Amino acid sequence: MRVLVVTAVAAERDAVLGHGPLPGVDVLAAGVGPASAAAGTAAALARSAYGLVVSAGIGGGFAGVAALGSLVVAGRIVAADLGAETPDGFLTIDELGFGAGVFAVDPTVAARAADAARTVVPDVVVGPVLTVSTATGTASRATALTTRHPGAAAEGMEGFGVAAAAAGAGVPVCELRAVSNVVGPRDRDAWRIPDALRVLGAAAAAVLPALREERA
Repeated sequence: MRVLVVTAVAAERDAVLGHGPLPGVDVLAAGVGPASAAAGTAAALARSAYGLVVSAGIGGGFAGVAALGSLVVAGRIVAADLGAETPDGFLTIDELGFGAGVFAVDPTVAARAADAARTVVPDVVVGPVLTVSTATGTASRATALTTRHPGAAAEGMEGFGVAAAAAGAGVPVCELRAVSNVVGPRDRDAWRIPDALRVLGAAAAAVLPALREERA
């Protein structure tokens, strides 16, 4: 079985490949945001056959759930800001009747990914990963997201786009996020991007072969 890994940027792609060749794994840096991620994933799936698609990168962790330097394995991939603002609050795309805003990750895949990651990463969390088109930069936005999505573990910008393309092709999906910052007020001095990239690379080296074996 071949696995397609989709990252946003070259630094994440290079981190995934940083521990050496990954037989049967192709890694694509598709661009930032759900639209670029969906387009890149769909194009790759049209060119080649894959048995699994993995959205991988760094992202924000929600306080009290996923700490700096941890790895989050998605149990669900959620389009967190796709919907409509109303006088009575935010309505999700599901509530509007325009489609599904959540993709479930096969529990067996998520569990296998988490077990493999724990062999190299001390802190691994399985939980919802929120996809946003605008990265959170305030405490009020972080609170709004956790109110709408209790238990949210991490925030990224590509997972839902990758999942939508994979679902369209009938291919299972997984998401891995190494936590570089706390979701909330934007404080670049507190970000730990190099550390998160190292976690992503170590996790990828352990998780991707395990997932290929699981789904062989």
